[in-house]
Amino acid sequence: MPSQRAAVFVDGFNLYHAIEALREDHLKWLSLRKLSEEFVPAPQFAVTEIFYFTALAKWRPPQSWERHSQYIKALEAEGITVVSGKFKKRRRRCHICQEISPSHEEKETDVNIALYLLDGAYQDLYDRALILTADSDLAPAIRMVRKRFPQKSIKLLQPVGRKSSELVGAVGGAGEASEIKRIHLERCRLPESITDKNGNIIRRPAKYDPPS
Repeated sequence: MPSQRAAVFVDGFNLYHAIEALREDHLKWLSLRKLSEEFVPAPQFAVTEIFYFTALAKWRPPQSWERHSQYIKALEAEGITVVSGKFKKRRRRCHICQEISPSHEEKETDVNIALYLLDGAYQDLYDRALILTADSDLAPAIRMVRKRFPQKSIKLLQPVGRKSSELVGAVGGAGEASEIKRIHLERCRLPESITDKNGNIIRRPAKYDPPS
């Protein structure tokens, strides 16, 4: 029996902030391909596409977004498609002191995930979709795919420490939802260096080195 085609849709910042909360920077140097294959394993599934949705926060200190840029290059080297959104300036009021201060808000990621999920279903690019997020804004898109394409299945993969009951309901219940554990992050890290298709070597930022 041939393997089912699996497409993976990763909400980059949703995953990043979940790992950030662990305060273990070395876990951020993560192989999304290895992680995906933990939850849609061979030989039952063949991972055909992995999409990583993100945006460069160039308003932050250069060291921060340069590490992110290096990580993007590493993901591209392992065959992952990066879909870029953007940050939009906004003004935010503090609920405590009521002062207004400048802020930034990531835009387009949830819309892009929804579009790629629906487009992939219409183009018949996958049999099973693995969606890595805890953003409940994606629930309508998931329900639409399940309604229009009942032969396709959707599995929810929630970042470590984050849960969305609305998303669990959208994918069809707890049987179609899993949670990333710290052990998954530990065993799915990228190597210290990775070579892209042009022979360029992408090295792990020093901040992401594992503890000695």
